[in-house]
Amino acid sequence: MVHTIDSTPAADGYRMPAEWAHHTGCWLVWPERPDNWRLGAKPAQAAFTDVATAIAETEQVTVAVSARQFDNARSQLPDHVRVVEMSNDDSWMRDIGPTFVVNDAGDVRGVDWDFNAWGGLVDGLYFPWAADDAVARKVCEIEGVARYKAPLVLEGGSIDVDGEGTVLVTEECLLSEGRNPDLSKDEITQHLRDYLGAEVVVWLPYGVYLDETNGHVDNFCRFVRPGVVMLTWTDDAADPQYERSLAALKVLEATRDAKGRAFEVVKIHQPGPIFITAEEAAGVDSIEGTLPREEGDRLAGSYVNSYIGNDVVVLPVFDDAHDDAAVAAYTELFAPRRIVTLPGREILLGGGNIHCITQQQPSGR
Repeated sequence: MVHTIDSTPAADGYRMPAEWAHHTGCWLVWPERPDNWRLGAKPAQAAFTDVATAIAETEQVTVAVSARQFDNARSQLPDHVRVVEMSNDDSWMRDIGPTFVVNDAGDVRGVDWDFNAWGGLVDGLYFPWAADDAVARKVCEIEGVARYKAPLVLEGGSIDVDGEGTVLVTEECLLSEGRNPDLSKDEITQHLRDYLGAEVVVWLPYGVYLDETNGHVDNFCRFVRPGVVMLTWTDDAADPQYERSLAALKVLEATRDAKGRAFEVVKIHQPGPIFITAEEAAGVDSIEGTLPREEGDRLAGSYVNSYIGNDVVVLPVFDDAHDDAAVAAYTELFAPRRIVTLPGREILLGGGNIHCITQQQPSGR
């Protein structure tokens, strides 16, 4: 049985490492919800398989899958990708899986946050979510790592760290009414310090325009290395995204990280804007209680929503005029890692992208 520790990571000398630290593996959840993924999730399953295959080149990949989809997933995924049966409500491992923390000795533990489908009964995206809320504990059990139970509703996509004491978040998300209405900003800040082993929490005002997660930071602004962040940007001052990105830039320019460094901000121009087509909307089942997918809806497309693997970075592209510039920026920013581009539209149609469907497990070294 997984051991639950009655303490905090910070008190025990643990911290969340940066994503570029060495991984022992990566976790995903197999998509199947027909009210979120079009055409019975078949196109999404092909996209998830491509992501798992790319990451599995340099680290162990595990895909959690429901009993009814186990044989299908096993037949589609490469033999060297591990498949485990696990109940789930949808397929966003970044948000429902554990946040792994490490200490200086290389020991690894997991943080299990409360999950309520991005807003519970206030503005959550589906109900029920109990199976998803149990995933983090089950992953810790399978991996044999001790667990901290954090007293906070939080998703892994709402935080990004540099591994040296600095955390990026957005007020739009962490202060949203549906998550922790009884906690103040200062109280949430302290929880982040306690459970991520951090010192400085950088609060950006907003995330990507119309991001249904209430503005997850991993779709908007992420660390490239200590002191350097990439920020979703647009040059179109008439686009609603412009003011959001500009507000973040102003905060970053006025802030120092935990080591006292000024931030270097690399602007990554957004794709699109991207909108759902009539054909794409028609392929999604309409079910009461689930966020509908409707023709003309603007999608929260972003190149920042990538996965930093051991020797590769898996980057979504959109057959867009800004693809080449994003690839060029990534090639420079993440050298010597190889940049693997994959079509991102199918995952975006479900509400996120490559970073949202993955959760790295650090090796501690």
